[in-house]
Amino acid sequence: MALIDVVEWEPQSNDIFAYRYPHSNLSTATQLIVHESQEAVFFSKGQILGKFGPGRHVLNTENLPLLRNLFGIPFGGKNPFTAEVWFVNKTAPLNINWRTTTMRFLDPDYGQMVPLIAKGRYGLKVQDAERFLVQLVGTLEYFTSAELTDHFMGALIAKTNSSIMAFMNANRVGINQISAYLDDLSQFIKQPMSEFWEQYGFKLAGFYITEVNLDTSSPEGQKIAEALSDRSAQGIAGYTWQQKQSFGVANNAVEKGSSMGMFGIAMMTGAFSSNNNIGGAMMQPPSQNQYQVGGGAQPAGGMEMPGRAQGHARAEVFCSNCGKKFPTTSQFCPFCGDPYNPCPVCGADNSSKASRCVVCGAALPANNQASGNVCPSCHAPVQPGIKFCPQCGSRLE
Repeated sequence: MALIDVVEWEPQSNDIFAYRYPHSNLSTATQLIVHESQEAVFFSKGQILGKFGPGRHVLNTENLPLLRNLFGIPFGGKNPFTAEVWFVNKTAPLNINWRTTTMRFLDPDYGQMVPLIAKGRYGLKVQDAERFLVQLVGTLEYFTSAELTDHFMGALIAKTNSSIMAFMNANRVGINQISAYLDDLSQFIKQPMSEFWEQYGFKLAGFYITEVNLDTSSPEGQKIAEALSDRSAQGIAGYTWQQKQSFGVANNAVEKGSSMGMFGIAMMTGAFSSNNNIGGAMMQPPSQNQYQVGGGAQPAGGMEMPGRAQGHARAEVFCSNCGKKFPTTSQFCPFCGDPYNPCPVCGADNSSKASRCVVCGAALPANNQASGNVCPSCHAPVQPGIKFCPQCGSRLE
């Protein structure tokens, strides 16, 4: 077997921490070239023969005195021997990604257990090459950051999970505020992580947490994310969860047809709830001026109805199509383009297919006037066959 004249490593990637030279047949005349940010360590018969820093070295008995003891090599001459040469990369890569497993955290804002996930990056620098090689490398040919992360995955997850939970519990920080504490949280975890890596010959060059968020990969996390998204949308649009449900039920009722009548739709939308003033108004007999447009009269129960038809009308209504609030001065919903079809009594927006208002139950003239079921003067619902309106006294054709 031919003897190696020059031993050298030119790394193709900064991601490799250690590399074993593939040949072991060396001699006392072999040239060793160690580049900047590298260190070479020699092993033979289970012992470390020596280590070399950057520069050009000759592997003679003067540089490696243990050669005389292990192989009986005298001074001078070209004497063969076998040894493993490891090159250690001593730069500090900061692109090692890490992430935790799902953590269950009792959020102080919501009072519920939420699944969390954390991600980040860290950088390591080999500080003690001998300790690093003895404890980690073993029989591998090279050692990368990916293998390092995989090797310590269990320990990394245990330490980061426990530290994140301790920080969030001690400071009572929930998922809504944690983004503002990422720097503090990174510094909090860096100290125990530094001590952990020192025992393996590393120096922790940097440790950063880039994200702590809901774990939406789990069904539980997806449901919580959807609930939080709905809550934000409701806060921006200005409606409550109960109103959103009423909109959906009312629209479904309108789409299925108006055959169920005013009371059927009102019951489905909760108009007769004991906590709903609309229901109280509808259950009482209408007064003489209750349905007069623009007259300023208030419905029974003293409640102001929304819309532009009343003397004390509200300036905004909810779209019957998308449920978002828009001003009554608009002819169309600015969010979905649906035409504004106001109730002549309360001003609420209704579907073009609706025969009665989903809020107050009044007949909608756009769909009923042609059939003679509404007074042409006050637009109050009337029974077919009568000659005078029971609300305003107007003659009916």
